[in-house]
Amino acid sequence: MSHRPFPGRRSVLRGSLVASAALTLPAAAGAAAPAFALSGRPEAGWGVQTGDVTAHSGLVWVRSDRPARMIVETSATESFRNARRWQGPLLGAGTDFTGTTRLHGLPAGEQIHYRVLLADPDDPRRTGEAVTGTFRTASAGRRDGVRFLWSGDLAGQGWGINPDFGGYTIYQAMAALDPDFFLCSGDNIYADGPIPATATLPDGSVWRNVTTEEKAKVAETLAEFRGNFRYNLLDDNLRRFNAQVPSIIQWDDHEVRNNWYPGEVIASTDTRYTEKSVDVLAARARRAFGEYFPISTLPTGQRDGRVYRVLRQGPLLDVFVLDMRTYRNANSADDQTVDPQGILGREQLEWLKRELARSRAVWKVIASDMPLGLVVPDTTEGRANIEAVAQGDPGAPLGRELQIAELLRYIKHRRITGTVWLTADVHHTSAQHYQPSRAAFTDFEPFWEFVSGPLNAGAFPASALDNTFGPERVFVKAPTASNVSPAGGYQFFGEVDIDGDSGELTVRLREQDGTVLFTRVLQPGRVGQ
Repeated sequence: MSHRPFPGRRSVLRGSLVASAALTLPAAAGAAAPAFALSGRPEAGWGVQTGDVTAHSGLVWVRSDRPARMIVETSATESFRNARRWQGPLLGAGTDFTGTTRLHGLPAGEQIHYRVLLADPDDPRRTGEAVTGTFRTASAGRRDGVRFLWSGDLAGQGWGINPDFGGYTIYQAMAALDPDFFLCSGDNIYADGPIPATATLPDGSVWRNVTTEEKAKVAETLAEFRGNFRYNLLDDNLRRFNAQVPSIIQWDDHEVRNNWYPGEVIASTDTRYTEKSVDVLAARARRAFGEYFPISTLPTGQRDGRVYRVLRQGPLLDVFVLDMRTYRNANSADDQTVDPQGILGREQLEWLKRELARSRAVWKVIASDMPLGLVVPDTTEGRANIEAVAQGDPGAPLGRELQIAELLRYIKHRRITGTVWLTADVHHTSAQHYQPSRAAFTDFEPFWEFVSGPLNAGAFPASALDNTFGPERVFVKAPTASNVSPAGGYQFFGEVDIDGDSGELTVRLREQDGTVLFTRVLQPGRVGQ
């Protein structure tokens, strides 16, 4: 058995999550900022979550219903005997009453039990009911193996939390696999996608959404962006999942606005927006993003920091989280013959090359928020531009493809082994194998790219392929119609399982209920696959 078992975890969760479920969430329609004049003790009704967990560290997140001091206790057992206490930040209006506490010096490869207490700032003895969770630290040894999941695209195209459907049921199937962590590949919210109360399905039945004030329009203000992140936490399945599985979070366009890029100005004809500067919207979204997720390089309440980072998961795995949104050039026809900025920006590209070269992990997963060889057009406001990397020209690299060609050439000539690309964004699932013998650009070694998602959003037909890097679509599952609701299926997540003995990496593409659709086993120690 390559993946280390923790038999007590299920019983831990049954007991510990009861406390979380017992807390009362604010009414959906009134889920705005907490009031200051509240009786009783501070409460953490939005649950807890952990992020960017490594062998010896991790971040714990919580949100209070009022000003409070965050306190975290950790233990090797669910009884919390010999608990270690961590003094967290004071939670206030400046961070929408959210906060994270960094844990360090943790034992590698162990189950960590934690509970979060919220204390009255004026009387530390007055604390609310503890909210508990658990996570595993990465192993310092190879034999334990690693298993994680990935997907993206949540509450998109107006398909929100439907109690009749069971809410975000895909999180139940993911939790049942008990992964070491979950990689969310972007579009954690749809800030540009209001959630209506109802929508009529093709069979005439009605989809009913939980609604909130902040999801009634496109997000423009900081309060509206914060409300978009809170909306997803109204779902019981997601809160339970957060208390069980740590996450590695990246972002893409819908955290701000569809297909956005730096410097963009929204057309005057788009009357949904009174704020026309996308840079202003992105700054507000970035702040809320950092407040509502525990991200090691984006501290809560601080304007600096970055989304791209590397998370080292022991000797078997390093995860390289990219940001293909913040540093990109403007969306265009993408056919320029010189493009130093590309989709990553020069600084991020050089960082990625350095970190890949210094990595000693058997596998190097490149978490990309957009696919490489799938054509993703940008038709926003009538433009016929390109949103991702590929532009449909099957010849030599042009535009943003030049930057990817530079990276692939670097991986080949530095003989960097074990690179695998994971992505979401296109709202279907597929597996592409990139091969120089099929490509216009040939100075690279073969590699795989796996696509999954959406989690709970509209599903769309498969994207066209661009032959510049020679992709062959080995597997795909996608609808023939556009914007198929979660009730119509086509909701997906992926699984990566690395065997500790052989080092083999197995990718499984799964449906909403966990059914395996496609499996591929990759061998370790190779520059190309």
